[in-house]
Amino acid sequence: MKIAAIQMISGPEIGENLRKAERLIGQAAEGGARLVVLPEYFPMIGANDAGRLEAAESEGSGPIQGFLSGMARRHKIWLVGGSLPLLASRPDKTRNTCFAYDEQGEQRARYDKIHLFSFENGKERYEEGNSIEPGEQIAVCDTPFGKMGLSICYDLRFPELFRKMGEVDLIVVPAAFTEPTGIAHWEILLRSRAVENQCYVIASAQGGLHPNGRRTYGNSMIIDPWGEMLARMDKGEGIVMAEMELSRIEEVRKALPALRHRKLGIP
Repeated sequence: MKIAAIQMISGPEIGENLRKAERLIGQAAEGGARLVVLPEYFPMIGANDAGRLEAAESEGSGPIQGFLSGMARRHKIWLVGGSLPLLASRPDKTRNTCFAYDEQGEQRARYDKIHLFSFENGKERYEEGNSIEPGEQIAVCDTPFGKMGLSICYDLRFPELFRKMGEVDLIVVPAAFTEPTGIAHWEILLRSRAVENQCYVIASAQGGLHPNGRRTYGNSMIIDPWGEMLARMDKGEGIVMAEMELSRIEEVRKALPALRHRKLGIP
């Protein structure tokens, strides 16, 4: 089956970002994709803390979740909604949440970003913990194309998260990697997660210069269980698409049964 990662350059206006996402989702579905993945914070990048709090939704309601459910139902696809701001237990914070929807538009999984990004290089500074409440639980769901594990961006640096998912067939990584960290580590981390878990990895990224001056790395890609790059794009908005074959997973795991040879940290 075909799987597709959507790359965007989102701004602070939710309506404009949803219109862009609608167009790209439609194009991916027309191209035959049965799973479509949006990037981290696809509906909003560049808003201040007050703007994110105002846009935060409660689970099961709100225009962004309604949009995602409707797109999945309209195109009869599985849709992973990148991430969006969700209400947290503290009134001054939000959750950074990824929802997965099936072909009927039903929510099938929720994942709240566990690892919160912190970075400073003299030119850029990020401290997600100041405004985001971390999640606590991994998220794995059954799909028509195997077991799918959800993660978000900075989670990629923590291999123990993916080990705790068990033997999944697909890892999803919506992201908004910065330019300097992306240049240094994005590809090697994604390929490492694919190789060590012997599964497909699909990474949908923000990719370019945003209205607030932030620059994200892009390079959305799809990687097979042997670590081979199946599809990739550099910067800009667009779609990355490739075939996912469960037989390829079986082939790799049979030839090199590393998952069965693990001695430590087995979930």
